[in-house]
Amino acid sequence: MDCCYIIYSKNADRYYVGSCQDFESRLANHNAGTYGKTSYTSFTNDWELFLKINTSTFSHARRMELKIKKMKSRAFIINLKKYPELVEKIRRESI
Repeated sequence: MDCCYIIYSKNADRYYVGSCQDFESRLANHNAGTYGKTSYTSFTNDWELFLKINTSTFSHARRMELKIKKMKSRAFIINLKKYPELVEKIRRESI
């Protein structure tokens, strides 16, 4: 299923925002480091799901990802989980 996701690494204390069509295999790839030694998620292997937002199309998931990344705010990412109405607002704005 298409989705926009946020994963978190406790070791690095960082969040990563992405979009994909198969989250389970995508997370496994992040943790395995299969995206190359220079990718953002390759320096640690403890990524875990923080928030997953299912969408009807991959292009919608991608637009949501870009909107979240554009905010450039750790607090905004944390608030997405805390306040579901923010997720709905981004979902509507990204259509």
